[in-house]
Amino acid sequence: MNMLFLSVSIFLLLAPASLPSIAAAETEQQKQQQFAVDGGKVLELGESNFDAAISTFDYILVDFYAPWCGHCKRLAPELDKTARILAELKQPLVIAKIDADKYKRVGSKYDIDGYPTLKIFMHGVPTDYYGPRKADLLVRFLKKFVAPDVAILNSDSAISEFVEAAGTSFPIFIGFGLNESAISHFAVKYKKRAWFSVAKDFSDKTMEFYDFDKIPALVARHPNYDEQSIFYGPFEEKFLEDYIKQSLLPLALPITEETLRLLKDDERKVILTILEDETDERSKGLVKLLKAAASANRDFMFVFVGFKQWQEFAESFEVSKKTKLPKMVVWDGDEEYFSVVGSDSIEDEDQGSQITQFIQGYKDGNVIQKRISSASFMGFVNSMIGVGTVTIIVFVVAVVMIIQSLKEEPLRVGTRDEGDYPSSSTSQPEDRQPLRSGDKQDKED
Repeated sequence: MNMLFLSVSIFLLLAPASLPSIAAAETEQQKQQQFAVDGGKVLELGESNFDAAISTFDYILVDFYAPWCGHCKRLAPELDKTARILAELKQPLVIAKIDADKYKRVGSKYDIDGYPTLKIFMHGVPTDYYGPRKADLLVRFLKKFVAPDVAILNSDSAISEFVEAAGTSFPIFIGFGLNESAISHFAVKYKKRAWFSVAKDFSDKTMEFYDFDKIPALVARHPNYDEQSIFYGPFEEKFLEDYIKQSLLPLALPITEETLRLLKDDERKVILTILEDETDERSKGLVKLLKAAASANRDFMFVFVGFKQWQEFAESFEVSKKTKLPKMVVWDGDEEYFSVVGSDSIEDEDQGSQITQFIQGYKDGNVIQKRISSASFMGFVNSMIGVGTVTIIVFVVAVVMIIQSLKEEPLRVGTRDEGDYPSSSTSQPEDRQPLRSGDKQDKED
């Protein structure tokens, strides 16, 4: 009897402390069960449960799709594969989808203007996902979002394993002999764009491999472009962030529809070099010189594009088949660019000096300001994947219907004041311009 009394007493003493945690665990389990995340299936969300889903899961990737979208249909099986793999992680990342064409209020809330659009919600906060969409690469990208902000590396093998696991899609920052607190703030701020780590213990062999000779040192690597740079300080916040921001992109970035997206968040002016063919040996030699110039002029972004690789883009800067290439301009990343007087093109001899002369000419203000020959770069970047074609069709149909109604019921004189009519009209050109805002096109990876 006494033993029973003692057991009950102990239970009553412990219950107030344990019951809340048990209740919380049950509540979380009930939330998980509400969405039936079984076997890593993609969740189908609607307007009624969307908010609950993004608040339930710490990490959830949402596919905003439309049933009629061809690229959405091709993306679906890749997301199915990804969901099964991610469900097995120590910290699962859930994949969900919502018909944003049907649930327009949800789409409008998150500024969805193209299909498919992917957003990752981290603790309820949305971030645009611009990475690859094939299952294996998608998994590698998404693993990054659930990884620690700063990885702590305590041996040579840990460093090698971290770099290998990080892959080639993001730049990698390794702080050798650097305190974690020095970069933790920036690791959070730029988490979606780079890997961050600090190496606490390492050998002379590792120092030789990463080509630094003293500590602390912050090494920035771009595996995809086979580039590396080293920062020895000062490690005050402003200087450190400047280095990190400038190292998020390679020294010389080849321009494609995908890499154009990377320019959106960088405020630096863009030195654009237009080549005939970026794959030929002469162009490769020039790109090496551009990298050297970029290393010495980190306040600019250096990018290049081949006329052969992307003719429409090059033509936006008054380049044609008759233009003497290579040609350099300074671009503001939007609608304006500058030609430097006396530096219209780069000759074959002493190209390094010509690049230096071009940069100095721009700094001295010896420029001619121009506008690109089509609409804004930002509009183009924001609309590379979307429903612009459908928008155009709807617009044209609406205009035709209005014209038909006017033909059927002509206005009588005196029925409307002249001031009631709109003062402007809109027309839709037939040819697709490469930088025209609103010309959205689904893009397959």
